[in-house]
Amino acid sequence: MPNFAALLKQEFVRLSRKESRSEVRAVRKASTQHRREIAALKRDLQALKGQVGRLQRELLRRSPAAPAAAAAVKIRFVPKGLRSERTRLGLSAERYGRLVGVSAQSVYNWEQGHAVPRAEQRAAIHALRGVRKSVVKARLAQLDAAAKRPRKKR
Repeated sequence: MPNFAALLKQEFVRLSRKESRSEVRAVRKASTQHRREIAALKRDLQALKGQVGRLQRELLRRSPAAPAAAAAVKIRFVPKGLRSERTRLGLSAERYGRLVGVSAQSVYNWEQGHAVPRAEQRAAIHALRGVRKSVVKARLAQLDAAAKRPRKKR
């Protein structure tokens, strides 16, 4: 006659396997569903990325040629050249910064090589190359006049 304890143990093992099988089946089903959803989301993301890329290319084609051409040409920056250009124009760092749209400290940092101007400032610096002193003085006068005008309250 079999041992009662052994029979009881076998029955516990059988029932626990049966229960765990049903629990694992539910987890596998949920896992499979989640994987399907993740795959669908990845496909949607790739489709959206492609659409954004196409729209950006179309926008670049439709935009005026001047900004695209300016963005395509990389403007080189040399700190020594900035210093000589500022000296040629006879401007202080504050006045030169005013023309470019930055502070005097930024101009000093660029000249010392501690910092590099952003693309917008490089374009402004490039626009000042070869400009006569009289034109620069006229621009500064316009900026000073604009700064002195009282602002309207909203």
